Amino acid sequence: SVQGSVRLSASQPVAFHLLPPILARMRQALPQVTVELVVSNSVSNLLLREADIALRMVRPEQGSLVARQIGQVRLRACASKDYLQRRGTPQVPENLAEHDLIAGDTNTEIQQGFQAMGYPASALHFGLRTDDMNVQWAAVRAGLGIGFMSEHQMQSDDRITAVLPMLNLPTLPVWLTVHRELRTSARIRAVYDFLADEVGQALQKQPANPNSLNESGPL
Repeated sequence: SVQGSVRLSASQPVAFHLLPPILARMRQALPQVTVELVVSNSVSNLLLREADIALRMVRPEQGSLVARQIGQVRLRACASKDYLQRRGTPQVPENLAEHDLIAGDTNTEIQQGFQAMGYPASALHFGLRTDDMNVQWAAVRAGLGIGFMSEHQMQSDDRITAVLPMLNLPTLPVWLTVHRELRTSARIRAVYDFLADEVGQALQKQPANPNSLNESGPL
């Protein structure tokens, strides 16, 4: 039988929104395997054995690591229906300057993207800036402003709706990574194969057409 502990690393959104039901099914399929979940938005170092398996949004370059792309995560601009009822729905990207935004603190990708569209980042107003992705999601749900979340997060709450479908937000690949030597471990291989199948299926449930998500019109 496959037994023992496996250390798994994943980002906050993946660990909180995507993994729990998958881990519940894995507990039934592999009842003698204990998962040690490392939740961090930084990339855990598999070479230093900080984790046995990692779910990453970037492909590792080290030759001693084996990586398999099992899906992708699409990002969307979104807000709660209460917020849009109160503040109105942005119709074009430049309307973001009229709204409160929820974004990273040290991460400035939103400001850089706004500048890339030809608008000054100084025009943006932030209702909240934090690098904690779970807090960002909670703030969107609370109606604090417009955030930028993955589609699988949005599908978990029908009070959240997508806005500005024309925004060219990145699609992030999801890589399942393991140290090459660990592939010979029966328990590591069993968990790796289970996650590759289950996480891949869960990500495929995201709508292929972004417009199939609940889009909010003028309020």
